[in-house]
Amino acid sequence: MTTPFPFTAVVGQDDLRLALLLNAVSPAVGGVLVRGEKGTAKSTAVRALSALLPAVAVVPGCRFSCDPAAPDPACPDGPHEVGGGADRPARMVELPVGASEDRLVGALDIERALAEGVKAFEPGLLADAHRGILYVDEVNLLHDHLVDLLLDAAAMGASYVEREGVSVRHAARFLLVGTMNPEEGELRPQLLDRFGLTVEVAASREPEQRVEVVRRRLAYDDDPDGFAARWAEEEAAVRQRIVAARRLLPDVRLGDGALRQIAATCAAFEVDGMRADIVMARTATALAAWAGRTDVLAEDVRQAALLALPHRRRRNPFDAPGLDEDKLDDTLEQYAGEDDGGEDEPDPDGPGGGGGGPRPDEGPQGGGDTAARPEAGEGGEPQASGAREQAAAPAAEPFRTKALSVPGIGEGAAGRRSRARTEHGRTIGARRPRGALTKLHLAATVQAAAPHQRARGRSGPGLVIRRDDLRQATREGREGNLVLFVVDASGSMAARQRMGAVKGAVLSLLLDAYQRRDKVGLVTFRGAEAEVALPPTSSVDAAAARLGSLPTGGRTPLAAGLLRAHEVLRVERLRDPARRALVVVVTDGRATDAGVARSASGQGGGRATGGTEPVVQAGRAARLFAADKVASVVVDCESGPVRLGLAGRLAEELGGTAVTLDGLRADSIAGLVRDVQGTQRTPGRAA
Repeated sequence: MTTPFPFTAVVGQDDLRLALLLNAVSPAVGGVLVRGEKGTAKSTAVRALSALLPAVAVVPGCRFSCDPAAPDPACPDGPHEVGGGADRPARMVELPVGASEDRLVGALDIERALAEGVKAFEPGLLADAHRGILYVDEVNLLHDHLVDLLLDAAAMGASYVEREGVSVRHAARFLLVGTMNPEEGELRPQLLDRFGLTVEVAASREPEQRVEVVRRRLAYDDDPDGFAARWAEEEAAVRQRIVAARRLLPDVRLGDGALRQIAATCAAFEVDGMRADIVMARTATALAAWAGRTDVLAEDVRQAALLALPHRRRRNPFDAPGLDEDKLDDTLEQYAGEDDGGEDEPDPDGPGGGGGGPRPDEGPQGGGDTAARPEAGEGGEPQASGAREQAAAPAAEPFRTKALSVPGIGEGAAGRRSRARTEHGRTIGARRPRGALTKLHLAATVQAAAPHQRARGRSGPGLVIRRDDLRQATREGREGNLVLFVVDASGSMAARQRMGAVKGAVLSLLLDAYQRRDKVGLVTFRGAEAEVALPPTSSVDAAAARLGSLPTGGRTPLAAGLLRAHEVLRVERLRDPARRALVVVVTDGRATDAGVARSASGQGGGRATGGTEPVVQAGRAARLFAADKVASVVVDCESGPVRLGLAGRLAEELGGTAVTLDGLRADSIAGLVRDVQGTQRTPGRAA
């Protein structure tokens, strides 16, 4: 077994280490969500924590880690006698992002359950993590059905496995720790709220600290055992401090003054529900115990707020997590009372004591070249060499849209948009299982076994079931799609009020994509080039940031934009062939330049070819989408009393449909995109 990197050898990251240690002192705090950029020791610190946890007493031979002092009366391996336990190290169980449902909750042998009435159960990761740590790296990429199972287990402290009326229950109380990179997408609000604390981590910008990180990492890689031995004394000291804090925890006094500050803080920041108040109270108590005190101070309440509230203040996926510390200090001062537990100072030696909270400016920043350059003005006419591009227009207020969908039945990743064959959903048929049976179709199984009962010598009331009789239920649910936005940022779109409405509409569709678990991508075109402003990603935050900083101006290389989008889809099909795409082209339909298609790295992909007229080239590029049967919608941004209808013609070439910009705030766009299949029968129809 590989020697883990010592917890005390992690450089910096005070808030991360403090949050993990507080959960080690009081698992009731509810776990930690670690958010931050890649390469910031998130996983290293979490994996190192398990070595600091005290040993766990378990019933010998119990696969579910029952406590010998209070064994679970419903344990599948029980019943157990009270007493006679054995100690083992605390476990840290890792849940892979691509794990199956059976791997998480366990598998029940359906064949034996039907034929013999025996509950033959193989425990899953939830059973392994009981009374330990369940660690989910890249938790934001976890499939929805696994998230639902985690929510149920975290809420009830138990896991239930049911297969056609045959059920097994076992205890599953664990410390949930997740790490994530926000650029890859956000968590569902339900799971986000289940994490007691959250911390933001980032790489240090101090050269000396970065040098020390590299030095320690190289030393560990050269000799893991020797490096761990050099830190053994510090590790032992922290381990003893955790044990002492656990013993002190029941004696910590949470006075009425501290409770009033907690309640006032949660009310002032308008967090939903009461879980934040409870988590803050437990965190403040754990902070006092960690500092060796029996009274909760105002400083404990402040630190608890910085750890427990930022992720609960998000109102939509475009909000950056964070906390206004000036407002926090004002609230604590306003509700400071005489009963604040004394005048002791917090322990300055504890990791993160007095550390700041998460950065309020977290979130991907907008990309794209915003430098001034000679461009064309409104209508695509060339400007003088000293002219500047239009500043980025603010987006209008997003609005709710109806569901968009791609025609047909897919087999992509689980989501909430288009029809698909999935592991979850309504049952539509049965088939022979490929591999392990996961969803039994009982009627089809009985029907397959019934004709053979006499030949198999059936004599009792039960059926004689063979492996060949089992039938897997086929189900229809919903999948997530790739929604690729192709946005015209040329001079003809530069009117600030108009571009603001366009951005508001795209933001509305981005919010819908977040709720339906889609991937999104953004291609923009302006001047003489088209570029991938955002490669396909699960992070709608990143797409919103890129859109918000998008400048306008210059000619209209429509063909280059379409060719760039077509190339993005081609590459994405190689990466994820099962995920179907919906292309949303936002333009007035004008084409005044052939343009160059550029990659996200800025490398040119060559000028659009095949004709002398930009409009002709754009039509040829659009027909590539029609040939590939890609579902598409054109948002017509043409304005003014005279309309050329170019967007409608583009929609015809794409084999999709067109909708006017004026209809975006009504339900017209959602109604049009709602069923793209109908538009393929009547291409080019405008609303």
